[in-house]
Amino acid sequence: MTPAIDLLKKAKAEHQVHSYQHDPKAPSYGLEAAEKLGLAPARVFKTLLAATEKGELLVAVVPVAGSLDLKALAAAAGAKKADMADPAAAQRATGYLVGGISPLGQKKRLRTFIDESARQHTTVHVSAGRRGLELELSADTLAQHSQGQFAAIGKA
Repeated sequence: MTPAIDLLKKAKAEHQVHSYQHDPKAPSYGLEAAEKLGLAPARVFKTLLAATEKGELLVAVVPVAGSLDLKALAAAAGAKKADMADPAAAQRATGYLVGGISPLGQKKRLRTFIDESARQHTTVHVSAGRRGLELELSADTLAQHSQGQFAAIGKA
């Protein structure tokens, strides 16, 4: 179990857990998840952490097939600028290892932004908090339990 799975179970939120054999040599954890689970990359979302110019950490959830638009994330957060967060800071704040950071059940409550493309799918997949473990849930369930808001933060 991970804190993300525990949070959803405790809330009785509808979700499914999927696992696959993680290859430590995989160049992209998210694309590996899509490939091994036979999913369209547009339905698999990666969790990234960025830091604003004031040092606030933000959680960004974007499709693995694209990348994070840092300017759009900064605008959504009401900040002037955002850069990718230091991996060690991301791990300390979330309690998860890079490559397995879930947008759910993080150690610290961070403002969360979910790319609006998530709403196009009946369900999406996000990390369950460990490499090789994915959660399938609706975008609305993800937003509700991460206290996230939808914004156009991804780019193809």
